[in-house]
Amino acid sequence: MKRETKYPNMFRPIKINKMVLPNRVVHAPTDISTADATGEVNEKVCRYYEEVAKGGTGFVIVGASSPDQSTGRCSIISLSVDQDYFIPGLSRLAERIHNQGAKCAVQIQHPGRQACYPRKRQISCSDIVTNIPGSTGHEVIYAEGEAKGKIAREMEVEEIYELIDNFTEGAWRVQQAGFDAVELHAAHGYMIAQFMSPVTNSRTDRFGGNYENRMRFILEIIRGIRKKCGPDFPILVRYSAEEWMPGHRELEESLKIAKTLEEAGVDALDISAGTFEASESVMDPMYFQEGWNTYTAEAIKGVVNIPVITSHTLRSPEYCEKIIAEGKADMVGLSRQMIADPYWALKAKNGQEEDIRKCISCLVGCWKESLMIKREMRCAINLAMGDTRFLDMKPARTSMRVGIVGGGIAGMEAARIATLRGHQCTIYEKENELGGILRCCCMVGPKQKMKWYMNWLRRQMKELNVEVKLNTEADAEMMKAYDVVLCGTGSKVVAPDIPGAEKVVRFNDILRCHNTSCPYWPKEGKAASVKVGENVVIWGDHYAATDTADALGMQGKKLTIITENKELGENLEPIHKEVLKRRFNLQNGYGLQGVPYKHKVDVHTKTTILEIRDHEVVCIDKELKKFVIPCDTVVFCKQEPEDALFKELLDAGIRVVNMGDSKEIRNVRGAVMDGANAGIIIDDDCFMNPNGVLTCHLGAENAR
Repeated sequence: MKRETKYPNMFRPIKINKMVLPNRVVHAPTDISTADATGEVNEKVCRYYEEVAKGGTGFVIVGASSPDQSTGRCSIISLSVDQDYFIPGLSRLAERIHNQGAKCAVQIQHPGRQACYPRKRQISCSDIVTNIPGSTGHEVIYAEGEAKGKIAREMEVEEIYELIDNFTEGAWRVQQAGFDAVELHAAHGYMIAQFMSPVTNSRTDRFGGNYENRMRFILEIIRGIRKKCGPDFPILVRYSAEEWMPGHRELEESLKIAKTLEEAGVDALDISAGTFEASESVMDPMYFQEGWNTYTAEAIKGVVNIPVITSHTLRSPEYCEKIIAEGKADMVGLSRQMIADPYWALKAKNGQEEDIRKCISCLVGCWKESLMIKREMRCAINLAMGDTRFLDMKPARTSMRVGIVGGGIAGMEAARIATLRGHQCTIYEKENELGGILRCCCMVGPKQKMKWYMNWLRRQMKELNVEVKLNTEADAEMMKAYDVVLCGTGSKVVAPDIPGAEKVVRFNDILRCHNTSCPYWPKEGKAASVKVGENVVIWGDHYAATDTADALGMQGKKLTIITENKELGENLEPIHKEVLKRRFNLQNGYGLQGVPYKHKVDVHTKTTILEIRDHEVVCIDKELKKFVIPCDTVVFCKQEPEDALFKELLDAGIRVVNMGDSKEIRNVRGAVMDGANAGIIIDDDCFMNPNGVLTCHLGAENAR
């Protein structure tokens, strides 16, 4: 019997050229940076896309393959389609996707001036010096170096025609490998976009100047693909409808481009946003609302007769269904959401919306700690991305009693993994609700997406029947009853040893959630957040300081931040940090609307506080000059690991793992990674090694 769905429009077939897609859910092209060093498909690549197809995605677009890796790869281990010997690997990938009922395409992308590899001597349509820190092709600045900008040289006309041929040869290889379509990446300031833009294209020959000349490069590629692949092989183009920088493309020209591409024989348009000078409009940090870019797809759909895909911060099935039902776009493209949960479409079709692990737009695993630093793609909240240990988890040989101290993110993730493997877990949480420090994000407007993951984990604890003891402070004596203890006691805010320290307010007392409509609100209630004055000094750094500033700034407070570091938020995700800096200066991120704060935020780096007085603080800067700042409230944001219990358990000879902030103050990925690694390692032969780390499974030749 055919199962009905709440989302009939999203799960209707659609035709692109002669290719029929089973539904309208698209894996938007994503560089997962997981190929072999040669650019060849490997098992990790196959497994990732296979799981997405298995999860019911109707059209899987494989991202970012280079047509000429000697002159440009967009990440250090992206795919390549520039040689025939890549065809067998691509064929295996297409077959794995097809076996799950999905159609598939490969996106071909030359990064030009934004190449991650080679690091120097990039090529572009014109000579240009760029400073694009938000791109994988950012300038590498050594410890004792300084930014000078990256130089890309203008290609000769002969080189342009050679690259056109490389694109068309790449498309032919994609077709030979058995893929159903090809997509050209003309967005985000990469090579094709560089030719299309009057800002980056300053040529005076047939490939530059007026609109027709700037479009010549992509039109020649399309013409070449048609000659080599025939009229029935679907060609898609992804481009940015708004580039969000002064002088760059706006929607009006994008409507013209849409009609030009349709006339040239393009079969579908994949509408993106931004260029990497405005990296936040490309990468969508937490500040962006769901579907913020859909208005551009709607406008473009109004001027063409070919299918249009919309993307950018799409998370909920209800919203995606509405987009299609209202005719704003023909298909919905999900990128990082698929990384966070490759089974999104399956869960949506089956009405399991609460089970969807929504991407929180943190850009930590998929950007800051992977592609940005030339590593493989990861995900902060789905460690199965790039780590097949979590895709192929095996049951433990022996079910063990596991005591977990701390009901934060590390504790809940550890309980989830360990329970799935057959262990009996009990969480001890001293507060009256689960969530740990992540509960503070409920009070920081842009960071409320973090609640999605926190509440998903809370639901998992209920679904898995994990025993939870709230309002219970664990000690070493209690933990002796367990086979293994996982210690996630979090962090503590450290009070300064200076005159007037008793006047300090701790940041977590300000960011107490008071949303009583939340289904996880404790029945017995909880303490109210501490009120602050109009002039506030925030002393500290990292997320504690910046989140507090964001929350209080949106309340209209006048803020001053004091940090001993040379830069505020040195370890924050860089795109979020750049948006925050703009907000502090009464601007906003590119692509965002409105001025979020009433007052400019003053930041003093390499500075500390010497004394807190009534209505003022005495500071000293890097030049040892004292100065006074008037204020009503001082908020302290310095955190240290709360690891006293861990040390006590270690001394007592208990098998114990330290995890989360009690191990090291990092970010959500650090906590999730610690918890998941702890949960997957527990088995009957686990032991404490001489490094003080719980481990297991000695090699058979060494086991006794």
